[in-house]
Amino acid sequence: MKFDGGGLVPVVVQDVDTREVLMVAYANAEALRLTFETGFAHFWSRSRQRLWKKGEESGNIMHVVEVRVDCDGDTVLYIVKPTGPACHTGNKTCFYRKLSP
Repeated sequence: MKFDGGGLVPVVVQDVDTREVLMVAYANAEALRLTFETGFAHFWSRSRQRLWKKGEESGNIMHVVEVRVDCDGDTVLYIVKPTGPACHTGNKTCFYRKLSP
């Protein structure tokens, strides 16, 4: 794994059933360790500067089915079974807005 200068790696989160991209977040080594140990998606919150278990406040946890790393070793993919919406807005995915030129 190649972590950035801050000790983080981007994590793409994908729904195991629909293959839809749900969100992108960051993880440090501890978040990855907790993800493997617990089977639940953990991240590093850059805004709060702390570990974060997805759904710890909303209840919308993500069961991690598989973890992959890209060919360069600098991006991680969590393939998950979500229990609710991924986005804090209540949308299933954080990518619900279309961008036009």
